[in-house]
Amino acid sequence: MNSLPSRLQALLFALYADRAPDISDRILARIAQFMANEEDAVPARWSEDDVLLITYGDSVQEPDRPPLQTLRNFLNDHLSESVSGVHVLPFFPFSSDDGFSVVDYSAVDGALGSWDDIRGLARDYRLMADLVINHVSRESLWFTDYLTGQGPGRDYFIEMSPSLDLSQVVRPRSHPLLVPVQTRRGVKYLWATFSDDQIDLNFANPDVLLEFIDILLLYLQQGADIIRLDAIAFLWKQLGTPCIHLPQTHAVVKILRLVMEAVRPGAILLTETNVPHRENLSYFGDGDEAHMVYQFALPPLVLFALVSGDGSALNAWASSLDAPPPGCTLLNFMASHDGIGVRPIEGLVAPEALDRLLDAMHRFGGYVSMKTNGDGTESPYEINIAFFDACKGTLQGEDGWQIRRFLCAQLIMLALRGIPAVYIHSLLATPNDIEGVERSGRTRAINRRKWQLCELGPVLEAPFSPQRQVFDELRRLLAVRRKEPAFHPDAPQRILDLGPDLFAVERVALNGRRRLVAVHNLQARPASLDWPALGLGETARDCLGGRVWHGEDGKTELQPYQCVWLTATAT
Repeated sequence: MNSLPSRLQALLFALYADRAPDISDRILARIAQFMANEEDAVPARWSEDDVLLITYGDSVQEPDRPPLQTLRNFLNDHLSESVSGVHVLPFFPFSSDDGFSVVDYSAVDGALGSWDDIRGLARDYRLMADLVINHVSRESLWFTDYLTGQGPGRDYFIEMSPSLDLSQVVRPRSHPLLVPVQTRRGVKYLWATFSDDQIDLNFANPDVLLEFIDILLLYLQQGADIIRLDAIAFLWKQLGTPCIHLPQTHAVVKILRLVMEAVRPGAILLTETNVPHRENLSYFGDGDEAHMVYQFALPPLVLFALVSGDGSALNAWASSLDAPPPGCTLLNFMASHDGIGVRPIEGLVAPEALDRLLDAMHRFGGYVSMKTNGDGTESPYEINIAFFDACKGTLQGEDGWQIRRFLCAQLIMLALRGIPAVYIHSLLATPNDIEGVERSGRTRAINRRKWQLCELGPVLEAPFSPQRQVFDELRRLLAVRRKEPAFHPDAPQRILDLGPDLFAVERVALNGRRRLVAVHNLQARPASLDWPALGLGETARDCLGGRVWHGEDGKTELQPYQCVWLTATAT
């Protein structure tokens, strides 16, 4: 096997040519310094016990207490049996985009708490932290350096003439790509993929890469065990290309993985690439790139199946999935702080069918964000809606099955190969926050509500509130899943063809001794289950409810949106 220095140099040479040896030496010196202060323990990378909660640091608040402390107490009081880890969305000082326009990567936002609070969370739970790597706030010191012509930030940004043809560049937003900025050298135009407050960084300058390696090591030192590379697909810019998924971007991800594996072998590098499915999977490389990638096609496909009552697209997609490379896995989720991306299902759902889904989401109180295409036209980018309200009904309109439909979506996610992540507003069944949209002027605020603990507590204690029903049931389901060996992230998966009304997945424990079949009714009416097709014998036990199912007559029936985890092995 090639040594770490030689592997680093080969990757760096593709980026920086003759400067590669010097940059490699500087990276290796950082690794050596980090390792001098590290303990020797190397945890297993993942197991069936892994379930993550996605949350902002201040999603749950109470007076006179730093929100990060409130979050830790909420986790310990309510979720210690249900989740093993927590993704705290950017907790740094920021100027916009709810944390994704970072002012200072080395500090914790004082409105949330301190590094002590972050380390406290990391002691109790596996911690995921964001490396917001593509861009930085224009209020950052680096940007101030650029404006005044001072080092180091002077050379950290990408100047571009507005007269150049940039039509090939893939855009996730509809605003202009170049932002005019007044500097001491006059007006300059800077690359800004996401907003005029989020200025893209110039990774063609190796000093920028070194800065982010330092930041990565800081987060690991403070207790983070999973590092999420935000918006990584757009990292490298090269005129005459789409400036997305470039080979140089993949090389940077591989470099960061080498650094992580050298200093913290059990840690996980996660890429965030909200793009069509095959493009997303490219970030596994040959098993030498990201340890984990988001399953971005999953939320829109499941939502479409449940709202349309037709699981054909979901079944076809899931059946086509290959196993990730050894040492790699998927992050499965139904909702997050962002909307439900629709780019990942390009080519998987017919355009007219997607239009019907978008129309239903509008009727359920949601919005649709657009992106600009290379020919100047616009097309849907993501649905902005609380996932609980996205399950209000079907294409025919609202009905009385919202809670069961919503829980069915979560159970599909929990059954699939990979590590599941549950958004806090799914756990709390938070409805659309229309007031938040009106207050902020941003449609993404619809699923980013801030709950006051004094307000949330009574809602979760009310006997028949949707929030209590979902909260109690999801916590129970998560606790059951964490004890099921067939749900190890590496355990094999096979999709069973039971027709478009049902979605069924078989999982087999790594030792081969336990086989589980998860079956989900995708419709608002009972569905007949072909018992022999499950291959479970005459009887099977449902791990979710404890009921023993009998298939003597070859047929049995699932109620609307009912889900079962069936195993022929006693527990």
